[in-house]
Parts: sequence; C-alpha cells; structure tokens
Amino acid sequence: MKLLFSDFKKNIVSFLVTSPEDAWHLSQLIDEGDHIRGKTSRKITLGSADSKTTHVTRTAVLEIVVEHVDYTGAELRVSGKIIDGPDDMPRGSYHTFQLEQHQEYTITKEAWLSHHKSQLKEATKASESILICIFDRDEAFIARTRQWGIELLITLKGDPQKKELRARSSGSLYADIAKQLAAYNDRLHPQFIILASPAFYKDEVADLVSADLKKKLVIATCGSVQENALQEVLQRPETQAALQNNRVAVETALVEKLLAAIGKNSAATYGFTHVKSAADAGAVAELLITTFFIKDRQQRKTFDTVHSLMKLVDSMHGNIHVISTEHEAGKKLQGLGGIAALLRYKI
Repeated sequence: MKLLFSDFKKNIVSFLVTSPEDAWHLSQLIDEGDHIRGKTSRKITLGSADSKTTHVTRTAVLEIVVEHVDYTGAELRVSGKIIDGPDDMPRGSYHTFQLEQHQEYTITKEAWLSHHKSQLKEATKASESILICIFDRDEAFIARTRQWGIELLITLKGDPQKKELRARSSGSLYADIAKQLAAYNDRLHPQFIILASPAFYKDEVADLVSADLKKKLVIATCGSVQENALQEVLQRPETQAALQNNRVAVETALVEKLLAAIGKNSAATYGFTHVKSAADAGAVAELLITTFFIKDRQQRKTFDTVHSLMKLVDSMHGNIHVISTEHEAGKKLQGLGGIAALLRYKI
C-alpha cells in the first residue's frame, strides 16, 4: 500500500492499493461508521419516453458510510450507504466497493487511534517474509510468515522404509529440503531462512545450501516436527534477533508475556468485563484484542462498547495490539475470550 496523503487532525487518509496483501490490512483498518471514497463501477437503470428501461454500468467516484466489511482471503468488499456521488446515483442507496489494486481510496474516521496508525504503518512498509523450515530425518515442512499469520508452503516426506535405511532416506530428504529452500528463496526473496530441527540435523542441511542462502540462515532447535513447533521456534532466543520486527513474532511475544503474567497472578487480566474495569481505572498498559473478537462484535452490532474501550485506553496512552487469529498465539488469546490486558499495576 502506498500512502498518498494523511491529515490525522481531520482524520483523513488517502492511499493507493498496490498488492493483494493490502486487502488484509484494510480489513483490519476499516471500521463500521468510517467513510470510504473512491472510483467504482455501479449499475444504474435508465428510463425513456416509451417506458423502456435499460441497465448500464457507470464508473463514478462515490463515498459511502461503512456498514459491513467482508474479507474472504482473496478480496475485500466494503458495503454501506452512498452519501456523495453523481446525481443519478441516489443518496441513501447501498453500494459495495470491491477494493482493487492500482486504485486510490480515501478513508475518513471519527478518530485514528494508535492501533489504526500502527496498522497503517505496517501496511505501507515493505513486506519482508521469513521462511521457516522444520524437519528431522523423516519429514519436513516449510512455511513463511505473512502479515496476518503463517502460511504452510510444502510438506516433504523421507523414504518410509525400514529403520536401518533411514540414513539413506534422510540424505535424499535433506537434498529435497535444500532444493525447495533455493526455489522459495528465488521466488519469495525472504529476509531470513530459519532452519530448525531436533539434534544436529539442521547442520547437515545447512551444509547443502548455497553460499547466498547461508547468509540468510538462522539456525534453531525444536523438540518435534509438528506445526505447533512453529510457535516454539518463534520464541527461541536464537531467532529473536531475526524476528524482532516481524509482526507474527511480535504478536507471539506479547501473548506469551500475557500468559506468563496470568500464570504468576501478576499485573494482567482478561475478559471484556475485567479489562473494561482496568481501563476505567487507567491501569491498562497493553491492550490485546483479537481480529475475531472485533469482527464478531461488529457482526453482532455490539462493537460500540469495544470501540469506546479502545478509545479510552488510547486516551490514557496505553498501547493497543490487534492480534491475528490466523496463528497459534492469536488462537490462545481467543481462548481467553479474545480480549486481555497487561496492566501498569495489579488490581
């Protein structure tokens, strides 16, 4: 996404959609009640003197008040009532924007809170993914970090023959891993490539990759070759330096910090009622809220109270973190009700 104009005093931001990933960012950024303006196509009905009607598609600049945001993973559709546009497109009628690449749009909010600004910053900076390969002697999988979570790219299996033949099969598997990492590096241009395995297997694969890939490697240890090992790897100290600016890693670290505080009966709380009480007391330092919780409240038309809570935390200089439920840490937070807080002091 390319930022074209911003005036937070007037609560206006204009931008150009530049990549498919922008759809996810905008699905988190656009709220019910926002105004969105942009060029769009709309069918209109034309009448004639002989009572015949025709339907034509017109391209026009429209502005709507958002009532519904629908993100499918492939596209973003934003619906609401028209409040500005050509005279032949009646005010108050409904229209749906399908936000498209290479199109300019303007969003006007009642207020741009800190988490909105953070999301906008994430959307407009260059996206740098990280490849993660977890393997042992018999199987492997390769995933990459995305802005909204972790995407599994491929699963590889060694030769499932008898145990005494595993040394030979692992050699073939390791060569396959090196080949796949080279191919994904050429296609995705990751910032880092994390190799993780139990024992010393990772060193054997590291010896098979090219010198260029070696410069990107981060070597880590994991206890198993399961998808939940991704969370273990993201929390390993040897990967933290590489992942410190990665959204998934940051969100994972926040949730783990919250869980540790809850486990110690320290300065943390969860559930909407308890978090609201803490916010009313000015005690919320870090508000954690899941994407699922927000969208669920919006669909149930009960988001107003959540939005008020977020504005209160923002006004008291608390940090707001919207956590994706597309990765394991977000699912853990959702298991606590979808909303929690790290506090300035225990209450």
